[in-house]
Amino acid sequence: MKYRLMDLLACPICKHFPLELTVISSKKMERTTDEKKPLCELYCAYKQGNVKDIQNPPCDECITYEIEEGVLYCPSCGRWYPIIDEIPRMLPDNLRNKDEDINFLKKNKDKLSSKIVEKGLPFNLS
Repeated sequence: MKYRLMDLLACPICKHFPLELTVISSKKMERTTDEKKPLCELYCAYKQGNVKDIQNPPCDECITYEIEEGVLYCPSCGRWYPIIDEIPRMLPDNLRNKDEDINFLKKNKDKLSSKIVEKGLPFNLS
């Protein structure tokens, strides 16, 4: 997943924007852009702030990273969504696989905040 996608994503349940991003692993890619900067319109996930508040946004650096594994968290409703194999899995609660989500949390509990591991919806380790 590219950081730039965070400028578009909102919680599918409560529609909150922006979501919080926790990167567990990422890889550097060879990329460049000729597009006008800033590339994001509202929210820069790379710098974790509003685009209008960031002077000289680091778009050339940001586009070189691909998030392999991480979590998207909604501070409004407390739901979390895993990023696995570069793909954000933003499914409604009833379509999520509880065993997969619990295994993901167990594997990454030391890299995630307690609000996700212990209190996150729809599943947590408490």
